[in-house]
Amino acid sequence: MNKQIYPLLIAQFLSAFADNAILFTVIAMIMHSHDLPTWYVPALQSAFLIAFVVLAPWVGGFADNQAKSRVLIIANLIKAVGAGLLLCKVEPLIAYCIVGVGAAIYSPAKYGILPELAGHEFLVKANSWIEGSTILAILLGMVVGAKLADYSVTIALGLTIALFIASACFTLFLPVRIAKAPLTSPQLVEFVKQIGQFFTTPRSRFAILGASLFWASAATLRVIIVAWAPLVLMSKNATEIAQLTLFLAIGIIAGSAIVPRLIPLEHLRRVRMPAYIMAVFIGILSFTHSLMPARCMLFVIGMMGGMFIVPINAALQELGQHSIGSGSAVALQNFFQNLAMLLAVGAYTYATAQLVDPVMAMQTLAGLLFILTFLIAIKLPKNSLKQEI
Repeated sequence: MNKQIYPLLIAQFLSAFADNAILFTVIAMIMHSHDLPTWYVPALQSAFLIAFVVLAPWVGGFADNQAKSRVLIIANLIKAVGAGLLLCKVEPLIAYCIVGVGAAIYSPAKYGILPELAGHEFLVKANSWIEGSTILAILLGMVVGAKLADYSVTIALGLTIALFIASACFTLFLPVRIAKAPLTSPQLVEFVKQIGQFFTTPRSRFAILGASLFWASAATLRVIIVAWAPLVLMSKNATEIAQLTLFLAIGIIAGSAIVPRLIPLEHLRRVRMPAYIMAVFIGILSFTHSLMPARCMLFVIGMMGGMFIVPINAALQELGQHSIGSGSAVALQNFFQNLAMLLAVGAYTYATAQLVDPVMAMQTLAGLLFILTFLIAIKLPKNSLKQEI
């Protein structure tokens, strides 16, 4: 493995830690307030996702046409500005949307730089390391962020700003490379062409749709848990909810660690099995009424999720590098997966406003995940990935 991947791992860890610390800080702010409606948390998630959908035509080309290491710095500084706006008591929906802008710019550069550092042989392993370190950062970020926010929102936000800046500093150790020359046609036109080009093969189409399905399910499950845990498990604050979702994060780390041995790029079709199991255990979770079984269910859900998304990310980067550019492929993925997340969380926001029970919402999510996995995987070929690149 290229040693230059280590600064990326550290930078990504710090940035992901801050991303989740700020999320649970905002959740704590909402839980401490008695004036905000129940739909505010999913609306907050939607505000974050809008940036990914709106900016998708531009951020991929920006990552591919600039040095990705420098793009990561710019993105972290934008996220720091969003955290600063929260510290200045700007409307949380607006400030968190700014954080989303930084995250939308960050993602194509983060995943797009991996093929440059790892190459084909180590790409799944590099993705496993990135996902594992990211989930570890999520695990620590949400617990530390929630605990600090329950104690002091100001301290929690100050920490996130410092971490975003520290992540930008570690990114300075990454190589400065530009993958391809600037485009001559308008970026929006090029983006539409890339959609048509990338959807021509079953495997690249599955990579886009599979990632979209996973992240839409994960985002919806996270906001459902915020309503479900106080109702069913009697969780009282952001810290208790964060501690519950720790087991989801630990499961994703475990799944990310073991998946390179079980599902190499050449056997991408196998990822549909973890998705089916993930759907089944979300359904089982909805019938759980005590803490320890809920933690066990969340661990299994997370592990299956890690085994599902890591090979998909690696396949998408590999296919993208040999076609539209790895950064553009990740931006394309972000467009579809965040559009799916926006629609899913938006639907749950509407359901919450209509007073739909979170248990019923969780059962509906499980059923949709199982059915949609079957539909998008039904035409996935058994041939090797190398035949498509």
